[in-house]
Amino acid sequence: MRGVGQEPNPDYAATIPALSFMAFQMMFAIITPALITGAFAERKRFKAMVVFSLLWATLVYAPVAHWVWGVGGWLRTYGALDFAGGTVVHITAGVAALVAAMMLGKRIGFGSQSLEPHNLTYTVLGAGLLWFGWFGFNGGSALGANGLAASALVVTNTAAAMGGLAWMTASWLRHGHPSVLGLAAGAVAGLVAITPAAGFVDTPAAILIGLGAGIFCFFAVDILKRNIGVDDALDVFAVHGVGGIWGALATGLFASTAVNPAGYDGLFYGNPEQLLKQAVAVGVVIVFTASVTWIILKVIDVTIGLRVPEQEEVLGLDTTTHGEVAYQL
Repeated sequence: MRGVGQEPNPDYAATIPALSFMAFQMMFAIITPALITGAFAERKRFKAMVVFSLLWATLVYAPVAHWVWGVGGWLRTYGALDFAGGTVVHITAGVAALVAAMMLGKRIGFGSQSLEPHNLTYTVLGAGLLWFGWFGFNGGSALGANGLAASALVVTNTAAAMGGLAWMTASWLRHGHPSVLGLAAGAVAGLVAITPAAGFVDTPAAILIGLGAGIFCFFAVDILKRNIGVDDALDVFAVHGVGGIWGALATGLFASTAVNPAGYDGLFYGNPEQLLKQAVAVGVVIVFTASVTWIILKVIDVTIGLRVPEQEEVLGLDTTTHGEVAYQL
């Protein structure tokens, strides 16, 4: 907080108080490790989760955020684009989630028992809250109530709608029924994929980005669970990791300086080099995140222990860890 006051910081947000920008950035820093928790739900020690979140936010999130957004950050200087966190938030969280799910192993009963969603009504409500909140996530990254913020809001909504429709349709064709859960998941996938591109692409591009997100993420869920057998409880890698990778690469395809003169044109606007820069950023962040996440988890496993005992997992962590239950039925 040193030097962070009511006056704007011209290097980062010249039109709003530095305190407002700090609070906005804090939201990104908080949500990123929170996303990872969905991968190891129901089986990780609470103490391990707390320590992991602190170490991961410091050793993974902070460096990547500086690389991409910080003055002097090498990926920012290199020219990689990430408007609202596709690389910084979603790729890092998705990759870390995959590493965590693989290191902790499957939940008891995974693959042999039905592990259906707890409450589909709450899922749809949560997806709606996310959809609405994402307008602040992406639109707010324009750092002002201006035309760029409006453009980001519109393409965000468009990609989310297309992502939901694409996932639902893919589920309908593959499983024989249009899934409400699939519609919600697809909308989130569309939101994830448009995040890095929101301030650089127009509405037709948002439709294609949402379409790709719904399809790619749908099949990623199937491949991870059915073919590879990774128990990522909330499909964090399939939705956030794959969606973030697609969105970052799609930014290199569809970015246009007509939308944002502060950005760069993408492949389809005559600048194939931008796609290469996006791919480099994606590759570097994946390798860095996977490596450091594995080290953090390994150290925690040796010192504290990652996974709760089997009996505690069977009884449920609400009771055994927190001494309370969600519902009194």
